[in-house]
Amino acid sequence: MTEINIVKDAVKKHGRKRESLMPVLQEIVKQENYLSEERLMEIAKEFDLSSAEVYGVATFYSFLPVKPMGENVIKVCQTIVCDMKGKEAVLDAIKDKLNIVPGQTSADGKFSLMAVNCIGQCSNAPAMLVNDKPYINLTYENVVKIIDEYQS
Repeated sequence: MTEINIVKDAVKKHGRKRESLMPVLQEIVKQENYLSEERLMEIAKEFDLSSAEVYGVATFYSFLPVKPMGENVIKVCQTIVCDMKGKEAVLDAIKDKLNIVPGQTSADGKFSLMAVNCIGQCSNAPAMLVNDKPYINLTYENVVKIIDEYQS
């Protein structure tokens, strides 16, 4: 897909009906790593919706970022199950290793950290995703090792 036609191509692939809005938003995130204001306005035009409606949908879902993200996106589950099973150790490891907290991107642009709702791994909590690859039963130590793998 060419950048110029990225929205039109996504709409052509998924359709223009209201129920196709999410797949189109996901397609743009998959290709560009976030939803820019420009893309949100293009999508609104294609769906004959207001920009505010499209922005509202995008910002409702934590998996649809509306600001540029790092090369590697870490999503830490923030549900009560992960919280009870040690989510803070996961966040501490990331903060110590990358000097970022949820909502931030590392100075080198290689990592962004997001706190997200359930990622479907409650039985293996605490859990996180790195570029949508799941990591489960996390400890401070294995989070450091996982980050090291992405830094090499």
